[in-house]
Amino acid sequence: MIISDICALDKKRSKVFIDGEFAFVLYNGELRDFDIKVGNELSDNKYDEIKCGLLPKRAKLRAMNLLQKKDYTEKQLRDKLSDGLYPEDCIDTAIDYVKSYRYLDDERYACDYITYHMSVRSKNRIIMDLMNKGISKDIIHEKLEELYSEEGEDIEISQIKNLLIKKKYDAQTFDHKEKQKLIAFLMRRGYDVSAIKKAMDSGIT
Repeated sequence: MIISDICALDKKRSKVFIDGEFAFVLYNGELRDFDIKVGNELSDNKYDEIKCGLLPKRAKLRAMNLLQKKDYTEKQLRDKLSDGLYPEDCIDTAIDYVKSYRYLDDERYACDYITYHMSVRSKNRIIMDLMNKGISKDIIHEKLEELYSEEGEDIEISQIKNLLIKKKYDAQTFDHKEKQKLIAFLMRRGYDVSAIKKAMDSGIT
């Protein structure tokens, strides 16, 4: 294996290319430690030490540091580590490591997210939010069914009524055009037409 190129990534790190292909990112001090210079040969032992020892350990620490600051879904954490140019196998190792300690748990993330937002966001909006964060549909629907059954079926009707109050909705004075505009606004928030009409017809108290 021949070091074909070294490109500075920032002041502290550089991208290393082996035989014309990107291999990994190392700190400048590590370049010196492993005697990595353009044109030098990289032995199998040194390559294995970097790929199987140094980088997986660093990926684990990076994952832990990220999770200490905020909760992530598996997809979000994978994306973060990928942005750091960690090799895919190192990312897999880091993900498995933090999952083994339940520091990373999509079911817990979905449960916490739904619990926090279900009083102010529509079910459809929550579903889209969680899907965009990489949570599987199975997990989302399982947690929705579990949590919404505890809260009752009228939670979205209450939310819609609160929004109608904010919009100063009056069934007696609003004409058809105003009602359609209001319905469109609520649909953009993720509420179903049937729930919207039910809330509008039930009277605002």
